[in-house]
Amino acid sequence: MAGQYRNLLFLLADQLRHDAPGYALGGKGLSKTPHIDRLASRGIAYSRAYTPLPVCAPARQSLLCGRHPDSFGAFWNHGFFNTPDFVPPSTLTQNLAACGKRGYFAGKWDIAKGTKPQDFGFSAYCSKSEYALYYKDRYPALNFEGGWMGCESPVKLEDADTHFFARKAVDFIREKPSPNENGFFLWVDFGVPHLPCRPSAPFSAMYSAKDFPPWQGFGDPKENKPYCHKQQTLNWNLDKASWEEMAAQVARYCGVVSQLDDAIGFIVKALEESGHLDDTLIILTSDHGDMCGNHRMFDKHNTMYDDIVRVPLVISGSSFTPHSSEALVSNCLDLPLTISSLMGLPALSGAHGFCLPLKGESTRNFITSSSNGQQFGFFNTRMITDGRYKYVWNLTDVDEFYDAQTDPGECCNLIYDSSMAEYIKKFRRELFNDLKAHGDPFASEWLAPQLLEGRKL
Repeated sequence: MAGQYRNLLFLLADQLRHDAPGYALGGKGLSKTPHIDRLASRGIAYSRAYTPLPVCAPARQSLLCGRHPDSFGAFWNHGFFNTPDFVPPSTLTQNLAACGKRGYFAGKWDIAKGTKPQDFGFSAYCSKSEYALYYKDRYPALNFEGGWMGCESPVKLEDADTHFFARKAVDFIREKPSPNENGFFLWVDFGVPHLPCRPSAPFSAMYSAKDFPPWQGFGDPKENKPYCHKQQTLNWNLDKASWEEMAAQVARYCGVVSQLDDAIGFIVKALEESGHLDDTLIILTSDHGDMCGNHRMFDKHNTMYDDIVRVPLVISGSSFTPHSSEALVSNCLDLPLTISSLMGLPALSGAHGFCLPLKGESTRNFITSSSNGQQFGFFNTRMITDGRYKYVWNLTDVDEFYDAQTDPGECCNLIYDSSMAEYIKKFRRELFNDLKAHGDPFASEWLAPQLLEGRKL
């Protein structure tokens, strides 16, 4: 089966908010990202893309196999607790390799314990441990300040991890292909702007705290909210933090985003110079977002706010009519099927997603995401949204219901609003159907009455 593209460049950020790139919000995104914006201008930028599970390793596993993480026990990161072995029936990258394409991985390999890129079809890779040796050789007495809150990095830009991995990617692009090679797939997982944010100069001075007004949800009183929302602010010691403190972190975050964009520019330039730009499918997305001070929280875990469940998604290539799409899509579930279709690969076995709508059509009326907590304790939640209304099923605490049109900051929980009762009933039923369809273990006889009969306090 012939595909439209010979090569794949997959650019994965870690903890990149949906509104962080410059092209977002109608060109008013948080950060200056000219290279990412260029990718968006020659492809499709999805403004309502959601991750199926906003945690690092589960999202990455889902990106490889197109299956929902909850369906195969990928509830949380493998670094905290034991998790099942990741042995899917097939993965996107294994299928790429089976079709004779040469694969290279650079960056953060955070798929599953005890695995490495070669286990999934890559012929070579450069890991974060290799980078650690590189910078320790150049900066043997390096000490970072600020802890998880970050700081300006003392590492020169050319020695930063973003640009180190970009150089490795460029070297791979410039390699002379073997006579029997049928194209390549290059996967770069930068591992940023995940906390702690440490931009190098000049990006460390690109933004200041005064550039950022408070988030609409910053002053959230958390009334009628699950207990853990308040507890999160205490866990991070942010319950009394000022907006100035929060905004300083947002400035560092945006500095790292612009630094990431600069590194991406080198990779795309190498593609162009090598003559591969037009026959390469380019993907940019993230595993999840970051609270970035909204609701007085950082990082992710235990909440389902748009700050963390919505992600940027750009699919860029010579065959697309450039446009922005508001279709509801799942980046991790839909990308493996879409890439397989565009590159002429076999269908992935057991995949749960759809091919991304490429011409303005829409395949979903709802999109779901799930969370199982972890960092500060288990807290199971499942979310469903139609783009305006969002319902969050909290298995052991109060449910949530928000109206993005009247409350974009997601401060007012409408779960007890009688005028919303029919909407809530409908959303609960649709959520149960979706959970059942992809094999969520909590769509069980013990818990089904909460959703199907409204047996919730």
